[in-house]
Amino acid sequence: MNAEQFRVDQNNRREKRWHLWGPYLAERAWGTVREDYSANGDAWNYFPHEHARSRAYRWSEDGIGGISDYKQRLCFAFAFWNERDAFLKERLFGLTNPQGNHGEDVKEIYFYTDNTPSHSFMQMVYRYPIAAFSYDELVVANRERSRFDPEFELDDSGALDDGFFQIEMAYAKLEPDDIFIRATVTNHSPNAAALHLLPTLWFRNTWSWGRDDCRPNVHAGLGAKDVAVVEASHDLLGEYRLFCEGAGDLLFTENESNAERLWGARNRSAFVKDAFHDFVVHGQNEVINPARTGTKAAAHYRLLIPPNESHAIRLRLRRLDGSGSARGSRAPSGGSPEGGSFPPPGDVGGGPPPTPPEPTPVPPPRYPRRVPPFDQSSLDANQ
Repeated sequence: MNAEQFRVDQNNRREKRWHLWGPYLAERAWGTVREDYSANGDAWNYFPHEHARSRAYRWSEDGIGGISDYKQRLCFAFAFWNERDAFLKERLFGLTNPQGNHGEDVKEIYFYTDNTPSHSFMQMVYRYPIAAFSYDELVVANRERSRFDPEFELDDSGALDDGFFQIEMAYAKLEPDDIFIRATVTNHSPNAAALHLLPTLWFRNTWSWGRDDCRPNVHAGLGAKDVAVVEASHDLLGEYRLFCEGAGDLLFTENESNAERLWGARNRSAFVKDAFHDFVVHGQNEVINPARTGTKAAAHYRLLIPPNESHAIRLRLRRLDGSGSARGSRAPSGGSPEGGSFPPPGDVGGGPPPTPPEPTPVPPPRYPRRVPPFDQSSLDANQ
């Protein structure tokens, strides 16, 4: 039995919940039946891409190269801005069924490169143009083509002619709820280029619909030298801490709809979902919660990368035990993990953790393998 088989066996025997966290976060939740409350069943137009950055989802969340717990309550993903686009890149773009000449179609370039059965190691590669993303051109060009014509893709638009950022996002679990995260950005162009990178941690909005009054929160934690800390608290998931090595600003807002921008109505909260877009793209400092608390948080990195070179950032998402300190950590509460140091870059990625000792033989489980690995009745069934 190798290391991965051992983890899968632990998960199936309910000894360790390796499937608690995984690649369950969608890259696109807008325009879906799940979020459709229209009178005529028009999911495409009820929740379009233009609303996604400002409007809170009810039943799902989305992000690029992201992960979440298996009920998508606490989510983590990356957002990007190339200093040319009109808005922050937080999710994949595509065409709705009426817009595409062959129907619904994502218009991005990305690759899922690795994922073990236990989700102990996950990796994705995303290519983001250095030039402005061709949002409008992709819609217009495909709309003008017949179903007999080939589709108009991102590389047909010329958006990649000036080069692109290749962003490799990797996750490696030390324990089921202790996850090392690395994002490596490579500038595939002949010139130096700037990229804003925002690793984002947030809660799906479960409190605005009259079914659950418990409101989770994220807030700034006590960091250490060159390590910023975001703490997240949920009544069922417990306490988590996100360590961000070398981060600039920590940004905080609420995962609440910007009703003023969407419908001209009054906002329920002074801080809303699209605050990071307004802060990064438009430089509006007042949209960020100065109390450094909310239900959505991000670390803000601005990277200036020379041509054909790479830059990596490292993070760690870790659940805390009941005493308020990180599980297995010897650092004091609020400090950096494992005495203030992150593992070297080679330790995050490149394969699963080392092989554990051979387990003692045990009888096979008495339930079918198809039974869900967790007792879902112990958690909230609807959120």
